[in-house]
Amino acid sequence: MKHIPRKRFGQHFLTDRNIIESIVQAIAPKAGEAMVEIGPGLAALTQPLVERLGHLTVIELDRDLARQLRSHSQLTVIESDVLKVNFRQLAEEVGAAAFSRSGEADLPGSVPSKLRVVGNLPYNISTPILFLLLDAVDVIEDQHFMLQKEVINRMVAAPSTSDYGRLSVMLQWRYAMENVLFVPPQSFNPPPRVDSAVVRMVPHTDPVALPVKQLSELVQVAFSQRRKLLRHTLGQWLTARGFTGSFDVQRRAEEVPVADYLMLAQQVAACPAPVVGLDVR
Repeated sequence: MKHIPRKRFGQHFLTDRNIIESIVQAIAPKAGEAMVEIGPGLAALTQPLVERLGHLTVIELDRDLARQLRSHSQLTVIESDVLKVNFRQLAEEVGAAAFSRSGEADLPGSVPSKLRVVGNLPYNISTPILFLLLDAVDVIEDQHFMLQKEVINRMVAAPSTSDYGRLSVMLQWRYAMENVLFVPPQSFNPPPRVDSAVVRMVPHTDPVALPVKQLSELVQVAFSQRRKLLRHTLGQWLTARGFTGSFDVQRRAEEVPVADYLMLAQQVAACPAPVVGLDVR
């Protein structure tokens, strides 16, 4: 039965076989790996992945597509809104199942592998999905996502560029990221109105330890008025939290490297009870 793409789910189905093969090569799936695909759709990417993996877990919201996918004996189908999925729990379940299938589950010292996550993300909720996965980054091996090219440009942006912002800082804190493939609109049915790309996201092995909520708030305040000097926004926020250290607020938010934001977040987290004063240069 032919499936009509549903606008409310942001469905654009990948049809270009050359692009599909390039994505699979970038992912480089290996037999037995614990992998989850978000938004498998019509299984254009799913099929070549499962052929190499042996088994694949997929998350699909569309009940008609989920029903079709369940007929595939090598797929475990989770019919759900991806934003409601507990990826920490899912990593444990998928990893354990992969070990069980490999026959290594009963070996002494055997530990389920980390989760590999892939998918053609719905562009209307791509950023919430990225932040959801950020909360489970320690149980994830890597991520390969097709996204709106504009979003990926922001993810990998360097300081002092127009694309550099909150998303850049929050994701670069925990991931090494690379734009690996350009995908034109005509590669989809129906074609989206924007260019797409594929990003590779590999968690850092030794990230800076700090409270994620505090970093998120700090960066959000910094970029709330990105054309103004930070003394008008972040400077006031720091003063209110009793920060007495040294941080140059005579810069705009986009001029501050990721490492400086991380160091500042650590210092703020270590602040004692609020006191008056902010050392600015």
